[in-house]
Amino acid sequence: MIEIPGYDFTDAVPIEKGVSGDKKYRVTTTDGRLMLLRVSDINEYNCKKTMYSMMERIAALGVPMSRPIDFGICGGGKNVFQLLTWCGGDTADVLLPKLSKVEQYKLGFKSGEILRTIHTIPAPNSLKDWSERYLSKNDERVSAFHNCGVEINGSDLLFSFYMQNKHLLYDRPQCFTHGDYHCENLMISSDMEVSVIDWDLFDDNIYGDPWYEFNRILNAHVIPHFITGMIKGYFGGEPPENFWNLLMFYFSAGALQLVSWGVYVKPAYLDDCKQTAVNVLRWYDSMRDIIPSWYIICNDINF
Repeated sequence: MIEIPGYDFTDAVPIEKGVSGDKKYRVTTTDGRLMLLRVSDINEYNCKKTMYSMMERIAALGVPMSRPIDFGICGGGKNVFQLLTWCGGDTADVLLPKLSKVEQYKLGFKSGEILRTIHTIPAPNSLKDWSERYLSKNDERVSAFHNCGVEINGSDLLFSFYMQNKHLLYDRPQCFTHGDYHCENLMISSDMEVSVIDWDLFDDNIYGDPWYEFNRILNAHVIPHFITGMIKGYFGGEPPENFWNLLMFYFSAGALQLVSWGVYVKPAYLDDCKQTAVNVLRWYDSMRDIIPSWYIICNDINF
């Protein structure tokens, strides 16, 4: 492990989970404190510094998270490091299957409230309209599905919905977004508190439509009570109808993009990518229902 100026660690356990290029460790200081250490190439200095500053801003809002402790250069000038508080417990994807439906719902509700707080940070006024930003990247990605050679029964319905509903993107508000808000990036402590981890997706997509954040809940049918709780916690009750239209749009586009990504970038994940498209079609009854089948319409958490 690379030495960090000003710190002595008695233990450093590598963390393999996650897809970022950072080297991550759970480190223990000489006075017994646990921390998360992230080490990146020095070429990422500006990006990491900006993200670290944004994390400080988010933490100041009271968001439960891996909070920033220190930032700097290490490894003889070859690396940049971030020291963050350690969030104990299990990730939500590991813990949720062990919990009752009511417990899952309550944790989802907390997660939704946290996400709403994150979204209070506005985007810079200089950003282009969301529809322009989204479509400039995703039109080509969605269209790439037709050239990838994979056939999925019903994919034409996904494509048609995407093409016919681009108007839903016009005049959407923009704000700061976590960028990867899903169960693997939510830690649940032993006393059932939620913390957000893995603030590592800093690029020009860090700002966007707040509702686009929900496009990561691709396993919603597996944990419907948690995801239902997240949506209701975010909105403080039932969401508006235009939320469902946009969510359907984002899932349709995402499913098609995921398949072409599996073909061209990650062939080992192709079967899972294809299954996601099949799942989306099932959720929406082949695009006939606007509310996905996993959503629980109920005002009582005791179901």
